[in-house]
Amino acid sequence: METAERLGAIDAIKALKARYFRHMDAKDWVGLESVFATDLVADFRDSTGSHDETLLTVGAALYVANLAPILQNITTVHHGHMSEIEITSATTAAGIWAMEDLLWVHEGSPIPYKTLYGCGHYHETYEKRDGAWVIKTIRLNRLRVDVT
Repeated sequence: METAERLGAIDAIKALKARYFRHMDAKDWVGLESVFATDLVADFRDSTGSHDETLLTVGAALYVANLAPILQNITTVHHGHMSEIEITSATTAAGIWAMEDLLWVHEGSPIPYKTLYGCGHYHETYEKRDGAWVIKTIRLNRLRVDVT
């Protein structure tokens, strides 16, 4: 892959991740699902401070369908920083993102706390499908979780 093509792919993946965060925080579930491959593997088993096997999901539609009711009554702010993106072929890539998220839980939410501050890393793979990059796998490993 030529340098310009590789840099263009990296920029497209950065924009993809920005849409992921924006759609999540805006509660735009259709938009959120659009950033994923339909056969997404979402691994959030280590995202809450303890290992939870129920947080492994296969399929973008199922992942978003499970996530939407949980986050509906929560104000979220997600930030991704310091991306490390490696283009592995013309249609595949891998990335690691440092992340921070803040959650403020409103009444009616099934979440048992009022606030959450988390930081850690997203580990992802990407595929270029029909001319556009999508997230193929996503795994969140949190280094710290503070809840009140």
